[in-house]
Amino acid sequence: MAALISRRFAEESVQFLGKKVSIETSDNKTYSGILTGLNEKFDLILDHVDSQQIQKLMINGLFVKEVKLLEKPFDLKALSERLSRVFPGLVKIREDVGAIIVMDKIKVTESGIEEGSGLSASRVKAIYDEFLRESKN
Repeated sequence: MAALISRRFAEESVQFLGKKVSIETSDNKTYSGILTGLNEKFDLILDHVDSQQIQKLMINGLFVKEVKLLEKPFDLKALSERLSRVFPGLVKIREDVGAIIVMDKIKVTESGIEEGSGLSASRVKAIYDEFLRESKN
């Protein structure tokens, strides 16, 4: 049970990477920026830190009190369901790495198609592009 909970926590934490977050520390300081790194000790790396003329900031996990996601997370499940309508039984969602695998050869992430080529990959890209357009509206 503990392993399942840890895995689920890690999956949720991955969704924060690359997104704008607000971090409050135990000494009541607050930083906002793009979360570019975190580890199992909850040590964090922020890029493009708002104000304070800081370009990059590393925070020791022992001092992290709270992390707030300031952007809407990418809906990997909704995209997976849409892809499954076109590729039934051939779509696997890997939330632990933030990816969808189509036909065991096409890898799709929030950033787009990262692996795969050919007609199937072109179809997946078209579905991904349509999904992004609709999500922004």
